[in-house]
Formats: sequence, structure tokens, C-alpha cells
Amino acid sequence: MKKIILIFLIFSSQIKAQELFVFSEPASNMPTGTLGIRMGQSLMKESFKSGYNYHMMPEIMFGIHKNLMVHTTAFVSNRSNNLVTEGGSLYAKYRFLSLDDLHAHFRMALFGRFSMNNSDIHQEEIETMGHNSGYEMGFITTKLAKKIAISASFSFEKAIDNKPNYDFPNKQSNNACNYTFSVGKLVYPKQYSSLKQTNVNVMVEMLGQTLNDNGRSFLDIAPSLQFIIRSQARIDLAYKQQLYSGMLRTAPNGIYLKMKYIFFNLKK
Repeated sequence: MKKIILIFLIFSSQIKAQELFVFSEPASNMPTGTLGIRMGQSLMKESFKSGYNYHMMPEIMFGIHKNLMVHTTAFVSNRSNNLVTEGGSLYAKYRFLSLDDLHAHFRMALFGRFSMNNSDIHQEEIETMGHNSGYEMGFITTKLAKKIAISASFSFEKAIDNKPNYDFPNKQSNNACNYTFSVGKLVYPKQYSSLKQTNVNVMVEMLGQTLNDNGRSFLDIAPSLQFIIRSQARIDLAYKQQLYSGMLRTAPNGIYLKMKYIFFNLKK
């Protein structure tokens, strides 16, 4: 099996990078023939009433080629007071530039997502990852230098009707631009010696959106703590906090727990 470790740890030409950030994708892909299973969960505080809403997103990821990977995700929520499946999405990412060095790399990728959702449309924020039917397309750049990774993305997102019962409101903007900026650092171990070591990463992400029809926007900050266990299992614990918003958002703040496991070299 080829050595596959965290994106921070490129100590030989054989090592390939894993996915890193919690709220945004890096420009790196999973290796060819690699299957990832992830369970994302969030508990978000309601802004206009008491209580919390819970979302669960089981996800399957597969590396088709070193430059191409796909995700499929289901959306499960308790917003209707029962835990129900509200829809799902298909995501693809194509890496078109890769400049590698011994302890650094720079990568760029294009991505697209199409989602279907049957829940009520309850806010101005457009989010095809769990709330809106529609599509998103954009690009990502990621720079790795030793133990620090920096990533940024920009995308266009458009919402459509949530079939079968919820038409998109005529008075709301149905398209937006999204932008993210993420920084992460490996904090443990200080000296890397084995793939069996548990890696601990800290990161912070800035997540923003501007509605194209009226210019309303928001910006969130999301610090995270991440554990990579034996280079195959991953646990993310994060908190997302709204810094400002000029649009209606029903539950912008809350905690996230994501768990992922990777199966390597399935094609063999």
C-alpha cells in the first residue's frame, strides 16, 4: 500500500495528501481507488425561537482518478419535529493544477454540486448542502508549506424550488456568491515518525456569502480541532459563529461533529 497521510505531512515524494478542512474542501483529492465514509452532525441554536435543530449528513466519497473525486450525501433533519430524510446531493471535484515540492505543494481545482431538498424554505441564506435544492460551482486553491495549509474558494450558487411543496419565494434572491478562507496547522506530533501516530490539527475558517440580487451578506468564523488516527480515521470537532449578517438566517451558530474513515486501494 502506498503511504497516505495528512495534507500537512509531505515528507517524501511517495506521500499523498488527504482532505483536511472541516467546512470547506481543499483542492487536493483522495487517491485513486480510495473510498471514504463520513458522518457529519450539527446542533444549531434557533435564532427566533427556543431550542435547537439537528442535522445529520451521511456521506460516501470515492477517488475515481488522482484528479477526480465524487461525493454523495443524504440530508436528515429534525426541523419538522421528526427525524426525516429531506434530500441529498452529488458533488464532484476536478484538480487541474498540481505543483509539488518536497515539503510543499500548490493545487487548484474546480467543483460542482447538485442538490435536491423537500424541506420548507425558511431563510434568505442559500445553502444547497442541506437546505435548498439547486446547484453550486466554483474553484479552490490550496497551499501547503511544511505544517501549515492555507485554502481559499469562490463559488456561484443558485437555489430552485424545493419540490414537491415549496416554491422559492419570488421576493428573495435565488443566487449568491460564496467565499471561504481556511488556515490549519499540525500541532502534534512535533516530530513525525510513523503513519500510526495520531495527528492533531487546529484550524480556523472564514465562511461568507453575498446575495447577488440585493447585496445582503454574512460572514462566519469556525475554529476546529481535528484528530487523524492511524492515517485512516478522522474526528472533527468545530464551532461556527456568525460575525455579522444582513440577511435572515434561522440558525447560524452551533457545534459540528464529523467522523470519517478511509478504505485505501479498493481497485486492487
